[in-house]
Amino acid sequence: MSTTSAGASAPDFLRLIADPLRWQLLDELGRSDRRVGELCALVGKPQSLVSYHLGELRNGGLVSARQSAADGRDTYYQGNIFRFAELLRATGAALHPAVRLARLEVDAPPAGRGPKPRVLFLCTGNSARSQMAEALLEHRTRGAIAARSAGSHPKPLHPNAVRVMAERGIDISTHRSKHLDRFTGERFDRVVTLCDKVREVCPEFQGQPTAAHWSMADPAAEGSDADGNYPVFVRTADEIEARVELLIAQMTSEILKERKRP
Repeated sequence: MSTTSAGASAPDFLRLIADPLRWQLLDELGRSDRRVGELCALVGKPQSLVSYHLGELRNGGLVSARQSAADGRDTYYQGNIFRFAELLRATGAALHPAVRLARLEVDAPPAGRGPKPRVLFLCTGNSARSQMAEALLEHRTRGAIAARSAGSHPKPLHPNAVRVMAERGIDISTHRSKHLDRFTGERFDRVVTLCDKVREVCPEFQGQPTAAHWSMADPAAEGSDADGNYPVFVRTADEIEARVELLIAQMTSEILKERKRP
């Protein structure tokens, strides 16, 4: 007697990502947050078509959007890689119970003979977001990737940034804010902007490092006191930590591919 389920169809997730343009949009948004106009230029399609497919991806939970802090008329789109991984695992299990896809695992790049990869994180004040990203990247890779941070208009280190990192076992109490001009003459492999405003004024760096943007609101701008906005710092640190994990995976993959070249 047959035990095959009649009328079984592919999960909505597979139909959602099967479209080549949607896949291309997800690929671009996995590298950097983007505005619609930038995505149109990258994929070579009109805005109406790109906006339609972004809407479909948002409905499927694979893409999210944030209003730009630099220009309220703009929206930055972000790919939700962790949601993608969850749906991919569920799809495998739906096909057959034996298909158990592994959870995301991130390993730091192995030590090499050459210089360490270097990443520069930038935001406006260098008082919270970029400082947390710098600390998390160096901590997570045990220094295998060198991280620095700076701002376009430096402000003193925010006490809640110190507090939220201390709860993760990382001490940044001795860190100091720095102006981004300090690093324009240095070599970096990646420059990551975490602030929509600083992205608009980001200078050119030596060697044309890979650029990425993480559109994130300033946690210090919410709440009237340190206790009132601390939960915002926690959410911001959680998001930065997740993005740092993805950054490590990207850089590790690139480093290993480069080392395999003859």
